[in-house]
Amino acid sequence: MKNKPSILITGGGQRIGLHCAQRFVEDGYHVTITCRNFRKEWVENPLKGIDVIQADFSTIEGIEEFIDTIKFQGKKFRAIIHNASQWLDDSEGCESFQTMFMIHMQAPYMINNACDLLFYDDGPADIVHVTDYGAQHGSGKHVAYASTKAGLENMTLSYAKKLAPRVKVNSIAPFLIMFNEGDSEEYKEKSLNKSVLGIEPGPEVVYQGVRYLMDNIYVTGECLNLDGGRHL
Repeated sequence: MKNKPSILITGGGQRIGLHCAQRFVEDGYHVTITCRNFRKEWVENPLKGIDVIQADFSTIEGIEEFIDTIKFQGKKFRAIIHNASQWLDDSEGCESFQTMFMIHMQAPYMINNACDLLFYDDGPADIVHVTDYGAQHGSGKHVAYASTKAGLENMTLSYAKKLAPRVKVNSIAPFLIMFNEGDSEEYKEKSLNKSVLGIEPGPEVVYQGVRYLMDNIYVTGECLNLDGGRHL
């Protein structure tokens, strides 16, 4: 029996990342995800078709350890999806910028540089960077977060040039995909009014976007905006 093709999703332990991982499994892929903390419920109820690697992308050593683990396990992938992210407020000081820089830019940079050993020897290969609406439009309130996501989006262009034609490299810039538990009704209404479609679409739209970028053989160096028309 032929082995299932594999997908790597960083930051796949919850919300959008976990949804995409589970959808890939449904579509016949095997998935490896990374997460900062291993969730207790996975011990009693392991994720089906999903390998979990605990990784700390906030340090060079943590990133190197993750790459070494992947190489040691001999894993090869059809696609790498950089979804790992952390939101820290600017008021938390310079350390917050450094942490987000490491997670949003340094980790993808180092993993992408190792991709010659991480992809299958032949066949299509994709890298997808998950950025943010603020990467293109900036944020007066969240400078560090928007700036490091913008760096990741720009990295898409550089790697699309560097890795072509072997690997396609694209990004997805989402806005308001799903609310957090505890968000107030006032906050929800205010957020929904920022886009012309005015809906909370849910994580499936991100999975659809990833599959489009993977399945289309003629798209690279692009950013797919999933923002409900907020820019209008």
